[in-house]
Order: sequence, then C-alpha cells, then structure tokens
Amino acid sequence: MRIQGLGVIDDALLELHPGFTVVTGETGAGKTMVVTGLHLLSGGRSDASRVRAGAKKAVVEGRFELAPLPEATAVVEDAGADPDEDGSVIALRSVGKDGRSRAHLGGRSVPVGVLAQLAEQVIAVHGQNDQLRLTRPTEQRAIIDRFAGDDVGEPLAEYQRVFSAWQEAVRELAERTSRSRELAQQADMLRHGLAEIDAVEPEPGEDTQLAEQVKRLAEADELRETATAAQAAVSGAEEGDPDQPGALGLIGDAKRRLGGANDPELTALESRLSQVVVQLADVGAELGAYLDSLDADPQKLEQVLARQAELKKLTRKYAADIEGVLAWAADAREQLAHMDTSEEALAELAARRDELAAELAGHATRVTKARKAAAAELASSITAELAGLAMAQAEIDVVVRAKPAEGEADQAALVVAGERLHASRYGVDEVELLLRAHQGAPALPVHKGASGGELSRVMLAIEVVVASADTVPTLVFDEVDAGVGGRAAVEIGRRLARLARSHQVVAVTHLPQVAAYADKHIVVDKGTDDGVTRSDLRTLGSGDRVVELARMLAGMDGTETGRAHAEELLSLAESDKAE
Repeated sequence: MRIQGLGVIDDALLELHPGFTVVTGETGAGKTMVVTGLHLLSGGRSDASRVRAGAKKAVVEGRFELAPLPEATAVVEDAGADPDEDGSVIALRSVGKDGRSRAHLGGRSVPVGVLAQLAEQVIAVHGQNDQLRLTRPTEQRAIIDRFAGDDVGEPLAEYQRVFSAWQEAVRELAERTSRSRELAQQADMLRHGLAEIDAVEPEPGEDTQLAEQVKRLAEADELRETATAAQAAVSGAEEGDPDQPGALGLIGDAKRRLGGANDPELTALESRLSQVVVQLADVGAELGAYLDSLDADPQKLEQVLARQAELKKLTRKYAADIEGVLAWAADAREQLAHMDTSEEALAELAARRDELAAELAGHATRVTKARKAAAAELASSITAELAGLAMAQAEIDVVVRAKPAEGEADQAALVVAGERLHASRYGVDEVELLLRAHQGAPALPVHKGASGGELSRVMLAIEVVVASADTVPTLVFDEVDAGVGGRAAVEIGRRLARLARSHQVVAVTHLPQVAAYADKHIVVDKGTDDGVTRSDLRTLGSGDRVVELARMLAGMDGTETGRAHAEELLSLAESDKAE
C-alpha cells in the first residue's frame, strides 16, 4: 500500500508480510494513518481534514491478490476493471482538499461503493470502536452468525426469502383493509373507463386508418377525375377514339414501325419498347382497379366520421392516440387485479399471509436451533481464549432467546411454536453475550461485567475465535490491545501470531510484547522539516527491531538493560512461534 498526502505522512510505501505485520511508533507519529488509508481503500467515508497541509489531495493505493477469492474476482469483473497478469488488482482512492473523493479499480474509474464491495471479500478492519459495537444486540447476533457460517447462513437465507414475501402480503392486506373505501372508488373509476373503451372496441392503429379513409371519401370526386385522366393518358379514350390513342397506342405504333425496319439498330430499340408497354399496361390496370374501389358514397362517409368521433372521445379522455388508450386499458386491468377489496379477495390474501407465516415459522425454528448449537461452541471457545489472556476465572455465556412481539399492534408478529414473537429480517432471536468475571459472580452483559482492559481482551478473544471461521483473508487490528499489559499482552501477541497461520494479520500496537511476535515490524518515524511535521514508514531489521522494542519498554532504548529485555522478548516470541 502506498500513502501520499494523508495526515502527517507525505509519501510512504507499506509492504505487508503474508503472515503477521505490526506497525508501531511514538504517540502522534501517524500510526493510525495506516488504518485510515485501509479504511479509504475499503470504501470508507472520506474526510478532507485528513489531507496533509500543503498537499492538494490525499492518495491511497493498494494491491490486492484475488487468486483464491472468486467473489472478489467477480466484483472486479462486474466493475469492468482489469486485473494484472499475476491475478492481482490495484485499487486507488483520492480525497481532495475540497472533500471530493474519487475511486479507481484496475485502472478504471468506479463508484466508491465498488471498493466497499471488494473490501467485504478481502479485508476486515477491527478497531477500538468495535468495543462499543460489542454492546449492540445486532452486533452480538452478527458475531454468532459469522462464527456459525453456513450452519446458520443457509437456513437464514431461506428464512429471508420467505420473510420478504410474508411482509409484502402483510403490507398489502393491511393497505387493502384500511383503504378499502378509497380503493373501491378508484376501482369504480377504472371499471367505468374500461367499460367505455370496451364498448367502442378500438383496434390498434384504427384512428390513423380512419383519418386516411375520411380524406379519401371527402375528396372522391377530385381523385376520380385525376385517376380517370391519368388512365386515359396511359390507355387511351374509353370509346377507342383513334384521335386519342393514349401512351400505350402511341408506343404500340412506334414498336410496330421499328419492328418492320431493316436496320439492326432500330430493331434493337423495339425490344426495349416492349418493356415499356408492359409497365404502362400494369399502371393502367392499377388505375382501373383504383377507380373501381373509389367510393363516393355520402352515407359511407357519414359512418366513417361517426366512428372517428367515437375514437376521438376516447383519445380526449385517456391518451393521445388509440395505442395509448389500449395501453391505459391494459394498465387499468393490472391495477384492478391488485385492488380487489371484496371479502373473497381479502380472505384469499389473508390465507396467503397465513400460509407464508407457517412456512416462515418453520425456517425461524431452524435458524434458532442452529444459533443455539453454535452458541454453546462459541461460548466455550471464547472462554478458553480468555483463560490464556490472564482472565482464567472468566466465563462467557452466549444466550439465544426468543424476542416477544411488541404488543397487539406489532405488524411483524409471528407465531412460532405457539408463542407470538417479533420477526425481523434476521429471525426471531435476541442474542446476548454475558460475562462472569470470576466464580460466583453474576452473569452480566459484557460491557457491564468487564473493565476497559478486560473488554479489550474479550473483544480480541471474540475476534480470534470468529476469525478462525472467517473467509476474509486479511485482518487488521487497530490498538485493540489498549488497556492491556503484562502476561496478557504476551498472550495477545501469541494469539495474533497463531491467527497469522491462516490469515494475513496487520496490527497497530503500542505493546512490545505484541510487536515481538510479528514476522515483519514497521515503525512510523516522526520528524520536522522546515517546521512541518513529517512521518515516514520504515521496515526494521533485527538490530533496529531490538532498539524499537526497547523504546516501547518504557523508553529503555538507550540502556543495556532495555536492549537485553527486548532481545529476551524476541527470543521468547521466536521460540513460541517455532513450537
């Protein structure tokens, strides 16, 4: 990842290890800008105040590997982006001083939402705010669903499919019942319009055809005179007057004269006149047919005008032409199909609602059963993690209980196993994480039963347990170890290193015990250039790493004791990782 013009970072390149990478640095050096950059690349909210002083814009660019992630590849392909030859793709996000944000993926400009869709498949960022999210019931339900994976995901998908249809049936029944009078009035108006249209029985394009017919009938005498004169000019006078032979007679005479000539040039012209005779004969015949079909009947004209008036009455009320009138009628019939407020129609819709409710209750039962099965395993796994995080007596309970309906007016009430419950898109369950801090202590909600440091450890234990079942390949932890020290800090480092066996792990930390377990150590150095604070990212070698860990050990980088402690910490971490 490359960061330019973001906060105190002018221009820095961050190369992450496939395993465990830590980012450290003094307070205010800009460690959080690394996480901010990842948030921007993940389609997070942009903030113009983050743009570095003196820079026109902040730019974050990152390369993501897509090879083992078909869902991520699909996002890239749907956006029309171009992956590189090695199967990776470059994402870019820029934020201007004016607050305008732009996103690019694979060299193509894309909406910011596309980066968010990609990030859902490739990266998960966990920060200190997650401790606050942990207090929300919806977040606690999401934790158990993530942990359970397909065991909950599959029945939940079926539940959600039926839930949408059930909610639509409930809504439509309530609307028809409450608006029965209004809908009945609308239905009467639509039926009246359809009756008018059906009585006339218009045909598609009939108004255009009638307009042409009226014009022809009204001008029949003029048209007959024109056609008669044209026919005489082509075929000659009807009486066969030799003084008015017509074009056919004249050309026939010319044809005979040429055919009797002894000159080949003249006889060649005779064959061409034969073609002209055929065409003139066809034109004469068509003019005769036209005259035969020409109707000057005033009664016929009156009938056509009356029909035209009927159609114009419809086009004045319902649409500009007959095609539009027919479209209005089709739409009216469609509306009437959904506006039936008769007792029979309401009973049929109520039966449909009850049928969907029964099916939904079955799916809800399966979702609840899967969650309860996962809850016991999740609680046991989190408790085991807490034992290793210096909370040996602590115990987690994950409680899955039914959520009662909210009174008689609850539109989302669903009867499950004889009990009236409130159904949401995610089922009928409430999930709560309870903590017993020690034996004999009451089980309290985690945010009430744990101190600040303990809450951080609970959060980390949850993430370690849930991440083991998480398909997202890259996990980022932003100082989730705040308020932790001593042996618990060592255990946090050990668990993040273990997590790095199956995931790419990035941790921003202030704890030397955590940093010692990293496969790669990056430090953010802060300096001043012409009075402007500037920070750079630097990958530490083994010697520099000892110095940085000693600094993190209460500023002991300048002492032999501090260096000895840092070396001992590194040795312990390497030994643990080897095992």
